[in-house]
Amino acid sequence: LISEPSDLTLKIYRAESYAGLQEFKAAIEDLNAVLFQLPNWPEVYFRKGKVLHDAGFLGDALQLFLQCLALDEDFAPAKLEVEKILCDLLSPENLKEGLKDSSWNSLPCIKNKPFSFPSVMEESHSASELSPEQNEEIAEVTSEPVKGSLNRARSAQAINSTDMPAREDCLKRVSSEPSLCIQEKGVLLKRKLSLLDQDVIVNEDGRNKLKRQGEIPTEVCTFSLTYGDVPEELIDVSDFECSLCMRLFFEPVTTPCGHSFCKNCLERCLDHTPYCPLCKESLKEYLADRRYCVTQLLEDLIVKYLPDELSERKKIYDEETAELSHLTKNVPIFVCTMAYPTVPCPLHVFEPRYRLMIRRSIQTGTKQFGMCVSDAQNSFADYGCMLQIRNVHFLPDGRSVVDTVGGKRFRVLKRGMKDGYCTADIEYLEDIKVENEDEIENLRQLHDLVYSQACSWFQNLRDRFRSQILQHFGSMPGREENLQAIPNGPAWCWWLLAVLPVDPRYQLSVLSMKSLKERLTKIQHILTYFSRDQSK
Repeated sequence: LISEPSDLTLKIYRAESYAGLQEFKAAIEDLNAVLFQLPNWPEVYFRKGKVLHDAGFLGDALQLFLQCLALDEDFAPAKLEVEKILCDLLSPENLKEGLKDSSWNSLPCIKNKPFSFPSVMEESHSASELSPEQNEEIAEVTSEPVKGSLNRARSAQAINSTDMPAREDCLKRVSSEPSLCIQEKGVLLKRKLSLLDQDVIVNEDGRNKLKRQGEIPTEVCTFSLTYGDVPEELIDVSDFECSLCMRLFFEPVTTPCGHSFCKNCLERCLDHTPYCPLCKESLKEYLADRRYCVTQLLEDLIVKYLPDELSERKKIYDEETAELSHLTKNVPIFVCTMAYPTVPCPLHVFEPRYRLMIRRSIQTGTKQFGMCVSDAQNSFADYGCMLQIRNVHFLPDGRSVVDTVGGKRFRVLKRGMKDGYCTADIEYLEDIKVENEDEIENLRQLHDLVYSQACSWFQNLRDRFRSQILQHFGSMPGREENLQAIPNGPAWCWWLLAVLPVDPRYQLSVLSMKSLKERLTKIQHILTYFSRDQSK
């Protein structure tokens, strides 16, 4: 160094030698001199961090390792040191001891050694001596990476805690500065804020006031956080976003593998495959249990620190729910089989799109969806029947057996698609009432005749067929006293139409009829045809 005083590599080697002899102050001075010449050299930040780490100043060492990674994100030794410090800091043993005291130095893993050298924490060359470009670069390096890392450390520590007071205390401890005496705190603050062209004034009562050059100090800056509070600048809304919908968590749930998602988002993923969307860990047992409990910690943090964002997110959710709750517009359509008013229609649901459709029908509270048969030209038929969900039995693999019963008939006005399943704008159908008394009497006679004919046909069936029908559809409904009291007409007509082995296109034509007389006439023709076969 005497012959080559400008050789920075030699200064680094001498600093290493000083550190080996535990002359940390001299080592720091050499490294500061190198940083003055080359402020963007990642390795020097790493070596300086190692010296401070050996000296017992883990908080400042962590900051320097992060500055090194900010300049070179692939610097493996710095990554390893950061990982060691955070793992040691967040270990359960240290957390238990650390809960007794809210200061940084209370943790046994980061207590400083008995010696002291105040000037170690201070740069040998102030930032004001640097060029404006260098000053700006250092300010950028020394602020953002450290804040982001402390934010992540704070989140990880909160998850490992077991109760709310402990979590909040740990949040405060990780995100606050080390406990220093008044003089040391003033020096540390001055070093940091000089990069922002600010000064620090330490009053006799220990309060720190900030002021820009040439201005009178007006604001009080306290670096010890109130119990349970986290500075707003450390709260990043992106840390509370679902990785599936890229929006703020709504009803967040956490999987056994430790990943959090919106409840609805996770359910949609599990409709397709029983694995975690991020790490592909098997969630078969989690799916079979179906206990999607809201993660209370995430919920509480969002409510406390992101109330405006949560309010906006809830507004969007309510709008989406209202859209799905409409029973005449964008009604979900299950394209499968014929369904009839008052007739049970059990369904085995296994396709992901229909799993989603059934779940939405339950969550919105309507518990209804439309059923139509397929159509080669228009995807599904022009007429169908609403189904009311009575019960759902979920199977361990995510499939379900849905017990439904037919409700109102409808006609399709407009077709659509939503998230893979069909939707439609519909209008409901009702039978046209007969006003003339003679027509009512004729309708009554036709009704009684066809009903008797239907009972005769059913009784003449083989026992095996009859028992199967009774097991699946139940017994045949009785005659109605008032034929026009129900908008869809007598229930036995629909029961009979469901059990008769008739082509679906013929059944669809009967379903679409709005005249009870025409419907009874059609059924009479069918019964006459099948009665001939029975007589043979």
